[in-house]
Amino acid sequence: MILMTNPNALAPLGEQPVILQVNGQSHTLVAPANAILLDVLRDRLHLYGTKKGCDHGQCGACTVLVNGEAINSCLSLAVQHEGDSITTIEGLAEGDRLHPVQEAFWEHDAFQCGYCTPGQIMSAVALLNDPNIAADDASVREAMSGNICRCGAYKNILAAVQSARTKMGRDV
Repeated sequence: MILMTNPNALAPLGEQPVILQVNGQSHTLVAPANAILLDVLRDRLHLYGTKKGCDHGQCGACTVLVNGEAINSCLSLAVQHEGDSITTIEGLAEGDRLHPVQEAFWEHDAFQCGYCTPGQIMSAVALLNDPNIAADDASVREAMSGNICRCGAYKNILAAVQSARTKMGRDV
């Protein structure tokens, strides 16, 4: 997989050009048709915040937002996302100003080792932006159930999500 400067150039055999919109920037590259989004983000675009965990869509460490929806980037082919808006953990902050969910995770000590934190935060952002997910603790736990924290910081993660809800004016 290589970055392309000329999108009209011929792609190497077995690869195809793809234009990805990641964190508000357009990236034109050539990728094998079977390259997963997680690997393209990490290995080609050098966005290391999205973590490789289980490679089976069971841990949530690789969660990113695609058109505002949380997805497991380890289960998604990069070429499927041409034209989609992809947001990684690196794209949440506005300059030096953290996203309210990032602030809440910091304030509530909602991490220990930190490996799952980017995926947890991305899932929290998606659930807080989804009007169909109720604000009660049980609904938040259910919505976050695809994200595993091996350190067991769940109590603090829940507190952070609910705090961010208030900061973002999403109280119900």
